[in-house]
Amino acid sequence: MTVEQRVRDLQQAGASATLRANRIGLEKESLRVTPTGHLALTPHPAALGAALTHPQITTDFSEALIELVTPALTDARAVLAALREIHVIVNQHLGDERLWATSMPCVIASGAQIPLAQYGRSNAATMKTVYRRGLGNRYGRMMQVIAGVHFNFSFAEDFWTLYQANGGDQRDPVAFRSEAQMGMIRHLQRIGWLVPYLFGASPAVCDSFVQGHDVDLKRFDACTLYAPDATSLRLGDIGYQNKQEAGTGMKACYDSLDAYVRSLTWAIETPCPQYETIGVKVGGRYEQLNANVLQIENEYYSTVRPKQITEWLEKPTHALRRRGVRYIELRSLDVSVFEPLGVGLEQLEFLETLMLYALLQDSPRIASRERRDIDENLVRVAHRGREPGLRLARERDTVALRDWAHEILDDLQVVAELLDGGADGPRTANVKRQREKVDHADLTPSARMLAEMREQGESFFALAWRWSEQHQQALRQVRLAPERLAAFEQLAAESVARQQAIEAADQVDFETFLEAYFAGRGV
Repeated sequence: MTVEQRVRDLQQAGASATLRANRIGLEKESLRVTPTGHLALTPHPAALGAALTHPQITTDFSEALIELVTPALTDARAVLAALREIHVIVNQHLGDERLWATSMPCVIASGAQIPLAQYGRSNAATMKTVYRRGLGNRYGRMMQVIAGVHFNFSFAEDFWTLYQANGGDQRDPVAFRSEAQMGMIRHLQRIGWLVPYLFGASPAVCDSFVQGHDVDLKRFDACTLYAPDATSLRLGDIGYQNKQEAGTGMKACYDSLDAYVRSLTWAIETPCPQYETIGVKVGGRYEQLNANVLQIENEYYSTVRPKQITEWLEKPTHALRRRGVRYIELRSLDVSVFEPLGVGLEQLEFLETLMLYALLQDSPRIASRERRDIDENLVRVAHRGREPGLRLARERDTVALRDWAHEILDDLQVVAELLDGGADGPRTANVKRQREKVDHADLTPSARMLAEMREQGESFFALAWRWSEQHQQALRQVRLAPERLAAFEQLAAESVARQQAIEAADQVDFETFLEAYFAGRGV
């Protein structure tokens, strides 16, 4: 059955109304930088609360890499309003620091300079920091401070009920939804290259990021490296990758939820010789959580993941096995230099349309050859996506990027009409705007960045700095209502109290804690 036929069936069943309750959440990372544009070496601002336990303001790899988390809401504009509020609060407590406006880092003297995130004195806090130390030892710290935006999406409960009934499926709803969403993920991987083409915003980097490594980039100016047709170097060869895959054969399997969980479980339980050379506890200090292929599940990099909300200290694989797939996390969005929040309504509405399209598309299992094609297509578009005539691998042949993109957008047009409840809605207009980018690559964010750098005579650093300043000034003009300020103050205070309670509750040493965690016993 074609996507168009499935859309027609859903329209007749009244699906448009149920889809209005879909939920979107965002996780947006940003580096804190000094007034000179260097990485901030200061601690996470205490006034923002405890990074270990705050539900909306935390840190990722580094103490300087702040992560802002919105609630999952049913309206994209409301999600952006929530993200704006968090930005306003953070900016109030940055002093003379700024949030860096791009994915690729600011000026960093060396990877050793990058401070690991700290979460307090508890065993849980120590585990988070040791995990990050392990990432630095395995892949280098520089790669870990690349920022991104994660788009979290779940379909409405009423839609799932309608969708399952419409297909006459009698399975347990949790099993049905998990299988359907694993199929979504497989198709999102097949067409994942479209996201960096349309929204990639990292065609250039400061040469301090490379620091003498041999990379296939050209020199833009004295301090900038770039690829002329790149869309998202963040997703390319110089970005975050699990480089041990070639040596261990590690690749997550998306055939089913059970296969996915088993493949990650194998990786976090199987020793890796190259990581054994690092050591685990060296000179009394933990250098990594273990010497296995993956320390924990989150180490496995993928542009899209099945997710389930975890309970405190619950392993993600256990949560998935126990309660199925709750939502999909798409991780391929760059921080957009042109958006004050790093992401805008255009991306969110398009990605919601893409999610529904991926659900409705037939999605067979991915064989090893297609897996290689998927990986190669993503890297090819990351480095050469705007190259005229670029061809991608598909079904043992090649196809022009432009032709494939138009095929996808044709289907997305009818999917957008289902979401909009008609032919003249915002998502339908959005798909038309994306079609213009396919036909005119100079309209893409990556092309606009390079064009602006040329017009202004700017380096990548100068462009990013100028927009960082501009966004900060705009956000500092925003005044939140007193009750919203009070709500954030309460969240900060509650997070500190929660961290203190966790620290007071520790009753075992860290080694015992780790053993219990990996055994799934909790402590």
